[in-house]
Amino acid sequence: MAPSVAEIPTATVDTVTKNVAKLAVSAVPNASLEGKHDDGPSYPYYYPHYDLNEKWEPLEVREFSDPGLRANPAKPNLLNENAKLRHLSPYIGTEIQGVQISQLSKEGLDELALLTAERKVLVFRNQDFKDLGPERQIEIASHFGPIHRHPTSGNVKGFPEFHVVYRDPSHDHFKEYIGGDRINLTSWHSDVSYEKQPPGTTFFFILDQPETGGDTLFASQVEAYSRLSDEFKKRLEGLRVVHSAVRQAEFSRRIGGPVRREPIETEHPIVRVHPVTGEKALYINQGFARRIVGLKQEESDFLLKFLFDHIAKGADFQIRASYEPGTVVVWDNRVTVHSATPDFSPTFRRHAVRLTPQAEVPTAPASP
Repeated sequence: MAPSVAEIPTATVDTVTKNVAKLAVSAVPNASLEGKHDDGPSYPYYYPHYDLNEKWEPLEVREFSDPGLRANPAKPNLLNENAKLRHLSPYIGTEIQGVQISQLSKEGLDELALLTAERKVLVFRNQDFKDLGPERQIEIASHFGPIHRHPTSGNVKGFPEFHVVYRDPSHDHFKEYIGGDRINLTSWHSDVSYEKQPPGTTFFFILDQPETGGDTLFASQVEAYSRLSDEFKKRLEGLRVVHSAVRQAEFSRRIGGPVRREPIETEHPIVRVHPVTGEKALYINQGFARRIVGLKQEESDFLLKFLFDHIAKGADFQIRASYEPGTVVVWDNRVTVHSATPDFSPTFRRHAVRLTPQAEVPTAPASP
C-alpha cells in the first residue's frame, strides 16, 4: 500500500534507534496497547530500519520476461486437489485455501504469476511465509523479477529488498502525508509507479494486526478501462502521464527520513497492456500521476480528476482484502490500484512487509 501506510517513514532515525533498543522477542499480537504492557512487535526482526547514509545509484532498465508466459494455463502445480478457491468479485480477487506458497515448484510459481495476472489479487490463507526467514522470502519473490528497493521507506537491516509497513501509537505519519484535515483517508495508488520498470507480481504478508479494520482496498484497472465508452477510449489513445517520486522524497526529507535515490519523474502510457493476458488497463493513480503530457494544466487536471473519481467510485469492480494470521496477499501492480484503510484505533499496532518485484517497461496498446 500518494503512498499508503506502507510507503511512509514512521520516525526519524533517532526515534527509530531508541525504539529498536526497546524491542523484545515476544509480544502480544493483535492487542490494544492502551492500558497494557507493550512487549513490542511480534516480529522485531522486521521492525523498520532507516539509515540516512544509505545511498543508491539510479536504476537501469533491465530485460524482463514475465514468468506467467511460461505457465501451464491449466495450473496443475498450483491448483492441486487440496486447493479451495473463492472468488471475491467477478472482476478481481480470489481467496485461496490449501495451497502453501513456500512449497510451490518453479512451475507452480510460474502458474502463480499467471493466476495473479488473471484474477488481479489473490488472498492466501494459513501461510508459513512470515516464518521462512528473509533469504527464503526474497528467493521466492525474486522468481517474479528483481526486487525493488524503496528509496524512502523503512526496510530490514541488511535486507533493503523489504518494504516495511508499520504503525503504532507513536508511529503514524500517514495522516500528515495525505493531509490531516481530510474527511476520507483512502489514497488509491499503484506502488512506486514512477519507476521506469514499475512492479508486477507483488507480495504482502501480515505480522501484527488490529482486532478489526486495517484491510486493503483493491480496484481492477482493467475493468475501470473496460467501463469507458469507445469514444472516450479513443481520446485516451497515445496519451502519456508523468508519474513523480518528488513529493514522496520531499516528505521523507522533511520528517528526517532517508532519500536513498534522488526522486525521478517518468512518463508512462495512460493505458497499458499486460504482457501475459493481453488485457488493457488504465495506468494512472492519485498517488503518483501528476499531469498528462501535451495537455495544458487545466485540461490535464480535469481529465485526471474524472479518471481518479471513476476508479475511486467503482465499488462494483473493487474488493476489500482482510487479514488474519498467516495471510499473504499477492497482487499485480500493473493492472490494479489499492488503498490502505486506516480505520483502526491508534492504540493498535499494524505491522506487515512487502516484497515488490519489478516488471517490464509499460507499453501502450498497438494502434488500431
